[in-house]
Amino acid sequence: MIDLPESELRERLATALSVSRWVDDVASGAPYQDVEALVASAERAGDPLTDAEIDEAMAHHPRIGESPVGEGAAQEFSRREQEASQQTDDARLARALAEGNATYEERFDRVFLIRAAGRSREEIVEELQRRLTLDDESEKRIVGEQLVEIAALRLRQMFGESSAETGRGAETASPREPAA
Repeated sequence: MIDLPESELRERLATALSVSRWVDDVASGAPYQDVEALVASAERAGDPLTDAEIDEAMAHHPRIGESPVGEGAAQEFSRREQEASQQTDDARLARALAEGNATYEERFDRVFLIRAAGRSREEIVEELQRRLTLDDESEKRIVGEQLVEIAALRLRQMFGESSAETGRGAETASPREPAA
């Protein structure tokens, strides 16, 4: 059972997705029987996010491949989510990501956002290149979907069972690339 004081629930929800209306919608459904009921409510509340809500949420996401600035729960989630994407000695991939980020920002006037957890840097670069070919509306829809995916992962991590090995839920643990 997920039954927290409202202020604590709202704080955790805002860490998962910093969108006021979404936090209100999800919090209004509490208490939740289990984490999957919470996630289902969160996904419904985020389907879809408006353009203004996407902008509100994007203000709290770092550029992919760069460490978040500051301290706090949301920044710590971002650091862990990007771990696998940052573990490479491949200068070509690092350059492709930096150049792709710059092109994306110029084209769409926001940072590139992707659910990084569970993806390698190569997979992220491939998806970045694919998304650069999309029209503005299609890309904005995908950004909203990615924000909700990230929120669902964070909620599972905050409210689900942790792995003793990593301290993270199995659903959110980023795979490590094999050492060269």
